[in-house]
Amino acid sequence: MNRRRAWDAERAVTVVLAVLIAACGPAPTSEPPPALGQPLAGLQEREQGRFLLGKAVFERLATEEEGLGPLYNAPRCSGCHDDPVSGGTSGVRVTKATRWENGRCDLLHDVGGDNIQQLATSLLRARGMGPETLPETANNRAVVLATTLFGLGLVEAVPVAALERFADPEDRDGDGISGRLGTTEAGSPGRFGRKADVATIRDFVDTALRFEMGFSTPDHPFEERVNGVAIPPGADPMPEPEIDDRGVDLLAEYLRYLAPPPRTEASSEAEADSIRRGGAVFREVGCASCHVPELRTDRHDIAALSRVPVPLYSDLLLHDLGPALAGVCGPGASPTEHRTARLWGLGSRRVFLHDGRASTLEDAIDLHGGEASEARSLFSILSAPDVRSLILFLRSL
Repeated sequence: MNRRRAWDAERAVTVVLAVLIAACGPAPTSEPPPALGQPLAGLQEREQGRFLLGKAVFERLATEEEGLGPLYNAPRCSGCHDDPVSGGTSGVRVTKATRWENGRCDLLHDVGGDNIQQLATSLLRARGMGPETLPETANNRAVVLATTLFGLGLVEAVPVAALERFADPEDRDGDGISGRLGTTEAGSPGRFGRKADVATIRDFVDTALRFEMGFSTPDHPFEERVNGVAIPPGADPMPEPEIDDRGVDLLAEYLRYLAPPPRTEASSEAEADSIRRGGAVFREVGCASCHVPELRTDRHDIAALSRVPVPLYSDLLLHDLGPALAGVCGPGASPTEHRTARLWGLGSRRVFLHDGRASTLEDAIDLHGGEASEARSLFSILSAPDVRSLILFLRSL
């Protein structure tokens, strides 16, 4: 199938979507928050159309003839982001490997990079090559779950200056918490990715297309190597780049317009009281020092993203969480450092932490160390009612 023709067909879909949206009218802004997986409230008609078309691309199954692979982890974006709806997480686990030595992180580009692709196309296998293996030079590894993507446009719209206000890399206030901005390989401030090593949604999409689906992109118009070895002729018949700017932009806009998770409403006044108490406990034990309840966006060209609160429960900074949660390193992060997880949407999660090892929120909290040690210790001596209230509060986010 010719990929250029596929994108032409999608242009026709845009026209149909625009007609449907016009018939329905603009999204209401006074209604309850959008349901999980829906677009932001207040989008313009064109933005709604781009969201719907981007979602179609996000859920579209790719084939070898269109450029999938020859190394990949899933044949479509939603393959790793479909639980409980598109934009969520999944049970797919991706292996990462790096080398941490003398305080520096090596992403192992010379032997295939830090993402160990676990699947290979039939064309690559027919030429005697299979999936990647763990590089011998790696000295740390992690098996990670896909992160949820809800509300990423709001996250992107928070100004760097707002994050810097929470940063305290030298712990000058002596509270034991020393969050700092992550960085990309190019040295720019990062906020996406578990190592805060991705700066923008488009960069996030570009990275996922290349390393999770094996597509070459306009910004990186070349095939990745198999553990550093070039793929043989004929293993990848699609000319580079295998996806054009329009396709990348549609995916980025889908994620940019994806609404954040709505809060779960209490079923009774008694439950509401427990949730309020849980929020107070959350602050009292110190969780809010890193899991900052709310940030705010700056002025933005997209009205739905302009100067609005972002209740993500994260400062988007790197924090050292101790050896129990150690994994791989990043361009500006050690193996024990992680970007503060966004807690909104916890109610829809089935497992927790970057690798899904915790089946309960209590287990996830118990594994926190490093800068979170004091909060974990205070949690361990809470009364049973306060623990129940805290968990109920977290599940309501």
